[in-house]
Amino acid sequence: MGMKVYGYDKCGTCRSTVKWLKAHDIEITEQVPLFETPPSAIELAELLKRSGLEIKKFFNTSGEVYKEMNLKDKLPGMSQEQMLELLASNGRLIKRPIVTDGHKVTVGFKEEAFKDVWAKG
Repeated sequence: MGMKVYGYDKCGTCRSTVKWLKAHDIEITEQVPLFETPPSAIELAELLKRSGLEIKKFFNTSGEVYKEMNLKDKLPGMSQEQMLELLASNGRLIKRPIVTDGHKVTVGFKEEAFKDVWAKG
């Protein structure tokens, strides 16, 4: 099972995610630098669908760009399509890391959730 990890090299949470996956013998086939090449709105829509999460969970709500853009107040008035376009326009708005095997998707890193979703056997 190969994994695609959307992340940021200098992010401690992203590094912990990669370390956890490697420690559990889960091969990472692709690491996507989220800030330089954020997923497109179409890719994000697919990740959202596969994650089963609400779109708000894809936003980095503690990030500077989120706060500067005052998105806490703006998001409730936006359509899902507008939110996906916004996320695709700036990788710093996306909560990281996003991990997918093409079927399942996790957003962020919580060890218990990773055990449930990604641990073998």
